[in-house]
Amino acid sequence: MGTRVKQRSHFGQRQVLFPFLLPLFCGGLSEQIRYSIPEEMAKGSVVGNLAKDLGLHVEDLLNRNLRISAEKQYFTINTENGNIFVSERIDRESLCLQNPQCIVPLEIVAENPLNVFHVLVRVEDINDNTPYFPQNSIVLQINEFAMLGTRFGMESAIDADVGPNSLQSYQLSHNEHFSLLVKDKTAGKNAPELILEKPLDREHQSSHLLVLTAMDGGDPVQSGTIQIKIEVTDANDNAPVFSQDVYKVSLPENLPSGTSVLKVTAIDQDEGINAEITYSFKTLRDIGNMFILDHQSGEIKSKGPIDFEISRSYTINIEAKDGGGMATECKIIVEILDENDNAPEVIFTSVSSSITEDTEHGMVIALFKTHDKDSGENGEVTCLIKEKVPFKIESSANNYYKLVTDGALDREKTSSYNVTITATDRGKPPLSSSSSITLHITDVNDNAPVFQQASYVVHVAENNPPAASIAQVSASDPDLGPNGRVSYSIVASDLEPRALASYVSVSAQSGVVFAQRAFDHEQLRAFELTLQARDQGSPALSANVSLRVLVGDRNDNAPRVLYPALGPDGSALFDTVPRAAQPGYLVTKVVAVDADSGHNAWLSYHVLQASEPGLFSLGLRTGEVRTARALGDRDAARQRLLVAVRDGGQPPLSATATLLLVFADSLQEALPDVSERQAPADPQAELQFYLVVALALISVLFLLAVILAVALRLGRSSSSTTWGCLRPGLCVKSGPVVPPNCSEGTLPYAYNLCIASDSQKARLNFRTMTKEMGPPQDLSNEASLEISVTEENNKLSTNSDASVRVSFNKQQAPPNTDWRFSQAQRPGTSGSQNGDETGTWPNNQFDTEMLQAMILASASEAADGSSTLGGGAGTMGLSARYGPQFTLQHVPDYRQNVYIPGSNATLTNAAGKRDGKAPAGGNGSKKKSGKKEKK
Repeated sequence: MGTRVKQRSHFGQRQVLFPFLLPLFCGGLSEQIRYSIPEEMAKGSVVGNLAKDLGLHVEDLLNRNLRISAEKQYFTINTENGNIFVSERIDRESLCLQNPQCIVPLEIVAENPLNVFHVLVRVEDINDNTPYFPQNSIVLQINEFAMLGTRFGMESAIDADVGPNSLQSYQLSHNEHFSLLVKDKTAGKNAPELILEKPLDREHQSSHLLVLTAMDGGDPVQSGTIQIKIEVTDANDNAPVFSQDVYKVSLPENLPSGTSVLKVTAIDQDEGINAEITYSFKTLRDIGNMFILDHQSGEIKSKGPIDFEISRSYTINIEAKDGGGMATECKIIVEILDENDNAPEVIFTSVSSSITEDTEHGMVIALFKTHDKDSGENGEVTCLIKEKVPFKIESSANNYYKLVTDGALDREKTSSYNVTITATDRGKPPLSSSSSITLHITDVNDNAPVFQQASYVVHVAENNPPAASIAQVSASDPDLGPNGRVSYSIVASDLEPRALASYVSVSAQSGVVFAQRAFDHEQLRAFELTLQARDQGSPALSANVSLRVLVGDRNDNAPRVLYPALGPDGSALFDTVPRAAQPGYLVTKVVAVDADSGHNAWLSYHVLQASEPGLFSLGLRTGEVRTARALGDRDAARQRLLVAVRDGGQPPLSATATLLLVFADSLQEALPDVSERQAPADPQAELQFYLVVALALISVLFLLAVILAVALRLGRSSSSTTWGCLRPGLCVKSGPVVPPNCSEGTLPYAYNLCIASDSQKARLNFRTMTKEMGPPQDLSNEASLEISVTEENNKLSTNSDASVRVSFNKQQAPPNTDWRFSQAQRPGTSGSQNGDETGTWPNNQFDTEMLQAMILASASEAADGSSTLGGGAGTMGLSARYGPQFTLQHVPDYRQNVYIPGSNATLTNAAGKRDGKAPAGGNGSKKKSGKKEKK
């Protein structure tokens, strides 16, 4: 006994008997491990080291997320070291009843990758149950005539333990009449019997008291006792006899209560009360709850629900006892037939927590198992998915299945899937059950932003307010969260990078494009931006779109009058008209330009005031001033026209020009009229004027001295073009000749005589054509010039702000016809070549804008004196600036505006005849209206 106790104690301390591994026999079945532990182990006891037995590294346990999947958590796993611990009390008798093999299956679920390990824990029995008898005492009535060797059966003792710890032997207290015999009454149970060894004598001893002890094989041995009281009765020498010693019957489960199961029959050959037989269950535990026995007839009926899944068979012991106390027993074996009364169950053991839309084909999403309590075909289960989803079921082992992907996932089309798995058994009729799970698809950045339009074109009127919204671009991204959050930026532009920020900006959140400044159509007609929409995914995706901004024109520029120009002192110039001028005679031309474009630059000319309203006519589109009728006797020699130039904008803008016209056949004749127009000079003002003239003359003499000294030193090394304007051949007898270094330029500055390098300081208000002109005496860069011509020994001195003295010969040469334009060579500002009054503005916006640009450029050159009348025949000096393709055949020839005073001819690039008739006087003259001249 001491050795057995020591060995048992050593077994309890060691706890785990043996682990071993089973090889993998399919792709989805993991290693199967078995442990053996005794029951009633203390909580926290170590069962085994799972990490070591599975070959897992301890540092991988947390990442693998090991956990136990079982109906009741008797065990837990320590994820730090991989040990399996006991977490609940384990009672082998509660788990397995009398089953000698008590196995607790465990499913160990591991993730990353997803797998299941099957562990079988064998629970070994310990001697924790004492044998006991169902009753505390038994009363046996034995006839005194009972034959020697007669056996009297008794109910077996009960011991919940199994194996060596179960009931092993019985021991009867000492007596002389009875001995004990142990008979294998039922499988797994020892039934004790009393054997009459010595005849009884009721008269000698009417009762006997025995003690029966039941002992198990544990260490230490545990036992239970029962008292047996034997009452000696009168003789009854025949015991009842059953028709069969063993009855067998099969019953379907779920039998209704009260259904007849079996009827047993026993016969007693005695008579009277000794032949009256009563039936009873010899064992009431569990049987009494399931069946009912009729004590008189021996019929057995069902009482409670009979469930195959609870017990597949029942063994019933029936005792038949006659009136004399003699009894016999029989055994009934009831076999329960399975019915398909349990639907299969679907149990998910693990579901992946993150399913991205870029998950590969065949990736395991979930693990589940099926369980059917029925057996045979009733317990065979098949699984399927009814919905059309990109998932499928793959069978594993031990009723385990895997849910894997079977197609591409797109969160933008389907963000979640409700997967219903239906498990169906093969019973008749088949039973099924369903279990659903919802799988949410996680977004990945797989969609780039998409703009609503392939390109954007916006029109913005000039002079827009700064910081105003001019456009908005919008891009959409079907992704979620940061993957679908779009920001906007400008990535490219045809503007200068430094100037881009000062023109436009874009809101990163809304895509609204703002103007940072007011746009000017005359400076910037259009520009193009490249906008980018970029999401915030990783890696980020983007898309580009072009935005073209067209700056529209507004009528924000008034016309600018180029001719007639005002004198240096702000006074208007005058033109002479021959007295014999016929109707239609071209007197002069008003030239104006407008920096705007389109209709905003379509100019029209109107007479606001006229001394004689019907004397002159004004071209609506050309600005040409012509005589409408011949000069009458009552008409004044001096005429004044106030001309308004309006553009075509809404509202229109305008400018005015004042024309002073003098009817005279010669300049000498016109000068008195001009002098009469001037107010009497203030003596003080005249004194100041003379002082200024004297100071100017001194300065001119000093500069001339310096220039002559430099010229003598340089000699012939200096450029001949420097003195080109001072050569004697400036004017010839045949008519006015343009100096070779003075080219044609933008009008009306072609009237100015080229006398110095600085045209802004040296100006001559009018030019006279003579038969002979000598070389100029003195020239300087100052605003002072003196020209002298003898006229019959009479000198006429004219002083002005420019200090110009002019003398005229009595006879003036007629105008040279080589200077005249033909009528077909006079294109107007509207582009008309024939001087049509109703000429239209060019319809092509590009031609219009180029025309305006060239006019402004020519006017600017003329203003700063950088333009000449040359530059090549028929080019107006434009080919050098705009290229050889821009010649007079492409753009209007504004040289028609060069008016030669005293004639009805305009300057042309070739010899031509004017349709009008030349007057006899030949030469007109224009002069500034200024202070009164002094002779």
